[in-house]
Amino acid sequence: MKFFIDTANLEQIKEAQGLGVLDGVTTNPSLMAKEGIKGEKNIIEHYKKICEIVDGDVSAEVISTEFEGMIAEGEKLAALHPQIVVKVPVIKEGIKAIKYLTDKGIRTNCTLVFSSGQALLAAKAGATYVSPFIGRLDDNSTDGVELIRQIVEMYNYYEFDTQVLAASIRHTMHIIKCVEAGADVATCPLSAILGLLKHPLTDLGLEKFLADYHKLNG
Repeated sequence: MKFFIDTANLEQIKEAQGLGVLDGVTTNPSLMAKEGIKGEKNIIEHYKKICEIVDGDVSAEVISTEFEGMIAEGEKLAALHPQIVVKVPVIKEGIKAIKYLTDKGIRTNCTLVFSSGQALLAAKAGATYVSPFIGRLDDNSTDGVELIRQIVEMYNYYEFDTQVLAASIRHTMHIIKCVEAGADVATCPLSAILGLLKHPLTDLGLEKFLADYHKLNG
């Protein structure tokens, strides 16, 4: 499984990159706003900074909801850096834009996916990634990880090339469940990635090893 970090915070991206396990970054307008990044020029420059830190794909989201606006934004974003993947919402105009951008050789991430039907249309249009939002489904009494499993099974059966990118991950157990469901990518907050390191027996074992060492060596 690939690990993407879901943030626009440069320090968190650097920390995740420093672990040596980071494969990419996903961002959105909300995450940009959280970091106080406003204005098209500043957002563009921030995407460039992210691409300088990481080696993998960086999803950059369009804000238009009309076809012409989406493709104009998408082409502009894709021209920023070879690592940029254009993030497009799964609406009617978005599916059309994904098809257009794919035909132009521009990679896309179809976002705000909440059903296998939406994921099917995204794959048919040629999306590079599809992003089911599992945490938001869980918030609405629906099994988000089960949707991941359904999409993975569908893509495998029909041999679609689109990768399943599990999004809206809230905690470490979400990551483990997505691994079991066969997701290609999990995009997570830094806390969820670091949570994979945690186990009380590891802490106890290390404490004992160090205590025994100091007992013998002073």
